[in-house]
Amino acid sequence: MSVTTRRPRPGETQGVNYRFVDHAEFARMVEHGELLEYAEFAGNFYGTPRAPVLEHLAAGTPVLLEIELQGARQVRASMPEALLVFLAPPSWEELVRRLVGRGTEPAEVIAHRLETARVELAAESEFDATVVNASVEEATSALLGLMGLNPS
Repeated sequence: MSVTTRRPRPGETQGVNYRFVDHAEFARMVEHGELLEYAEFAGNFYGTPRAPVLEHLAAGTPVLLEIELQGARQVRASMPEALLVFLAPPSWEELVRRLVGRGTEPAEVIAHRLETARVELAAESEFDATVVNASVEEATSALLGLMGLNPS
């Protein structure tokens, strides 16, 4: 389960959607090497605890991380055998529509997210595969296929 310093959104639950921590706890986790990857995004920090990922992999269970470009680069550096998949929007216009349509962030946060998206889209070639997120069902099926799992 990812950890973040951002506040829970309406309907999110501690320990279900994220582990919500303060900046001091997040910094402690970074300092002690407890995070496989971490990044700052839109003024908040997000990270993936290392131990559960390594435990699942050791047990032969595939692990899927939903992370930003900065985190993907950290995973590539520490786990070169990882398969990095770029999740792309169907189009720039659809990305804008989805971000605005959420109604969960102010305009300045959306603008920052779009700036970040331009940088991320330019880095697509750093990834091993690309999945276009036209629909949740199609993207899920493609990801399961890349993981060697039989989509049902």
